Amino acid sequence: MHGTKESITILLADDDSDDRFMAKDAFKEARLLNDLRFIENGEELIDYLHHRGKYADVKNSPRPGLILLDLNMPGKDGREALTEIKADPDLRRIPVVIVTTSKAEEDVVRTYELGSNSYITKPVSFEGLVAIIKTMANYWLEIVQLPTN
Repeated sequence: MHGTKESITILLADDDSDDRFMAKDAFKEARLLNDLRFIENGEELIDYLHHRGKYADVKNSPRPGLILLDLNMPGKDGREALTEIKADPDLRRIPVVIVTTSKAEEDVVRTYELGSNSYITKPVSFEGLVAIIKTMANYWLEIVQLPTN
């Protein structure tokens, strides 16, 4: 994070290890200093948010200020996890940005209906990902006023 706002934890839920690795490198390239955490599927995301199982320790699983969510994951997918997050009065204020390979109009419409805050199609290049992360960080971490946890 660049400005004077308090740094937030960003939680990225994506089952693809290559995408997680690329995102980690893109955040470094974009020079973002936020605490970036990774979850591999919808079940883990919900467990993390409710501090269950291996995420029970609140110090090691801080509440995210922003969730980046892939839609197509095994088990509980991003749509199901989004539905649970936005149905929970304690979690619904956390902004959820969909970051997925899907360009399907029905996915865009459905996720906005479920309460997502943005929908981004994953770029094919690393440079494209860095550009998106810089733009997203500027908007979500510098311009927007987020609720405090």
